[in-house]
Order: sequence, then structure tokens, then C-alpha cells
Amino acid sequence: MSLPRQAVVEQAAAPTLSALAFFFVMTSYYIVRPVRDQLSGAVGSQSLPLFYGAVFAVMLLLTPVFGLLVARFPRKQLLGWSYSFFIVCLFAFVPAFVAQDRIGARELGVVFFVWVSVFNLFVVSLFWSFMADIFNSGQARRVFSLIALGGMAGAIFGPLVTKLLVQLIGVAPLLVVSALALTLALVLLLRLSAQHDRQAGSRGDEAIGGSLWAGIRELWSRPFLRYMALLMLFGDGIGTLAYALVADYAKAHFISTVARTSFYNDLDLATNLLGAALQLSVTPWLLVRRGAGWGLVLPSLVNLALLAVVALIGGGNVSFFGYSVPLLLAVMLVITRGFAYGMTKPAVDALYTRVPRETRYKGKNFVETAVWRFGDVVVTSAVSGLRTLGWGVGGLALLGAGVAALAAVVARRAGWSPDLAPDEHTHVGKGAKAPV
Repeated sequence: MSLPRQAVVEQAAAPTLSALAFFFVMTSYYIVRPVRDQLSGAVGSQSLPLFYGAVFAVMLLLTPVFGLLVARFPRKQLLGWSYSFFIVCLFAFVPAFVAQDRIGARELGVVFFVWVSVFNLFVVSLFWSFMADIFNSGQARRVFSLIALGGMAGAIFGPLVTKLLVQLIGVAPLLVVSALALTLALVLLLRLSAQHDRQAGSRGDEAIGGSLWAGIRELWSRPFLRYMALLMLFGDGIGTLAYALVADYAKAHFISTVARTSFYNDLDLATNLLGAALQLSVTPWLLVRRGAGWGLVLPSLVNLALLAVVALIGGGNVSFFGYSVPLLLAVMLVITRGFAYGMTKPAVDALYTRVPRETRYKGKNFVETAVWRFGDVVVTSAVSGLRTLGWGVGGLALLGAGVAALAAVVARRAGWSPDLAPDEHTHVGKGAKAPV
């Protein structure tokens, strides 16, 4: 096979391989996620400020470390070393979870919450930085929904595997299964990186360069990153509110680690089924025909409408997989997260193809880790304070509706930020213009 012919075949296969790699990344993550969440369910929302405070402190310390790694090492080495480190860590955590009752859910929870957040920085976020590096903005709007759908399939498969295996092997051995899935993802990503390096004009064998503090500096210098940071805080405020209330519900209703893990797993499954439905229907059409900006605006409007309804009708109860769950939790945790994963995430990552390489690695990761975890600390502390003052579901939902309204305004500005590079597209008509 001639090199040009081989390059064409590899380029055509890249979206499929990327989707498959993301499938294994998200399978690995969604096996770890309910294992983490059952720890918060064991202690309730009063310990979440401690968990998130520790995570935020570690994120601040790791931001310059990540910037240093990105500045000095080529993409392939960064991927290989980062993923390999977390594969080893997953095996190392197995004995700790075997001894969870002896160690204590609170103590193990602090350590594992921090670790899962670092996992997010170096695994999930790095994956999308890599995707934004190998696809241009026009390609991104066509293929990122497919790649995100692969991840959503993994986010559905992971909870299904967890639901089956947690009853058979318990919680600790699930980490081994997660490590195997992450290993398969690494193999595929290294293959994609090697293929892209062979293309003309590829810069994958070059370090990104720049300052190790660039992620923090660019947050103040780039309007797009400022909008994304605000949008992250607003979206996190809504999601973390629901998460804190779910933690209280799980603490009150589930005693064993297996029962809590199964409960959180089922909520993840419902969320990801909604996300997959969006990625198979509305999201591809919206991103290609209307532009990625609308992928930020529409979920904010949906959140606003849902929270307004909850504020008017109160809590109530609905049934999820046989569990009677307060309506606010079902609405916020399932529908809001479903739109976040099924629409907002592909839109955000498509927009990051229109910024410089240093921004899409360092600035993006700073927003999606340190800023995100700062929001967690603020929101969980605020929820604890408001609940102490006697705020109920209706009042919290009304406050959330106000936050969602602000998020819609910021989403509109982020999607059409003046510092974004021109979009490389061929199929976007009048709908791609900024809304008035």
C-alpha cells in the first residue's frame, strides 16, 4: 500500500478508533465512579466540603505540574506516562477497598476523591485535548458527536458491567476491571497518535512549549476561557446541588457498600441512556447545522425550564429502577447530566479546536479541573449552610433556576466569543449566526 493511500485510510479510520478509545476510557471511569460515590453516600453531604476542599487544594498544586509536563514532553509520551500511572494506581487501590471498613469511609473517601479528580485531569480531559489536537474545527463538528457517542456507550456499558459484577465479586475487584479497560484505551490512543504523526504538517512529536502557568494566565487574557470558566461554575452549581442531596438520600436509605454502589450505578445508567439518545438524535444535527454555540445555549435553557417547574410544584417523588427518589434529584442528576454529557460536552470540545494548542491543553484543563473543583467547594458549602437555615427543595430549585438563567447568557457569549478562530465548516447556514 502506498503511503498516500495508507494515510487516507488512516484518516478515515481515526474517528472510529477515537470513539472506541473513548468507549474504553468511559467504561473505566464509570466503573470507578460509583465506587467513589458510595463513599460519599456512606458519610452524607456534611463531609462533601471536606472532600471537595482537599480536591481543590490538590488541583491548585497539580495545575503547574501539568503545565510543566505539557510544556516539555511530546503528546505521545504525555499520553503513555499519564495513562500508565493511573493503571498502576487502580491496582494499588484494591487492597485499600478490601479494608474499607477498617480504614473508614471518610478517610478513604478524601484520598479517593482526590485521586479520581486527578484521574479526570490526566485521563478524561487529556483525551479531549488530544482530540482537539488531531481534528480541525470542521472535522470536530462532524465527528465529535460520534466520538462522544462512543464514550456514552462506554458510560452505559460501565454501569451495566458494574451492576452485574458488584454482586458477584464485590467493590474492590471492580478496580481491576477498570484498569483493564483503561489499558485498552491507551493502546488505541497511542496508535492514533502514531498515525497522526505520519501526516504532513503534524506537530504531535513536538512539545507544546510555553509557560507552566499558562493555564492560569490565559484564563484572564482570553474572553472565551473566562466564559467557559463561568459556565463551568454555573453548571457545576446545579449538578453539585443535586449530588449533595443524593448523598444525604443514600446515607439515609442504604447501609452496605454494595447497595450504595448499585444505587449510584443505576442513576449513572439512566443519565447516560439520556445522553446517548441526545447524541443519536438532536446533538449531531445541532452542531453541524446550527453551530457548536447552540450546544451550550440549549442545555442551559432546558435546565432553566426544569428548575422553574420544580420550584413551582415542589419535590414530590418519582421511581428510578425501583427506588423512590425526590423529583429534584431525578430532574437535576439525570436530565441535567444527560444534557451535559450528551450535548454540552461535544459542543465545548468542538469550540476548543478553534483556540491555540497551548490553550486547548493548559487553559482547557485548568478550567475543567481547578475551576470545576473550586465550584464544588463553594456549592457544597453553600448547600450545607442553606439547609441549616431551613431552605427546602422549592427554594433551592428557585435559586438553581436563577443560576441556569445566568448560564444561558454566558453560554451565548462563549459560543460566539470574538477570540475564537474562524470556524472551518461547509454545512452551516444562517443558523450559525449568533442569536440576537
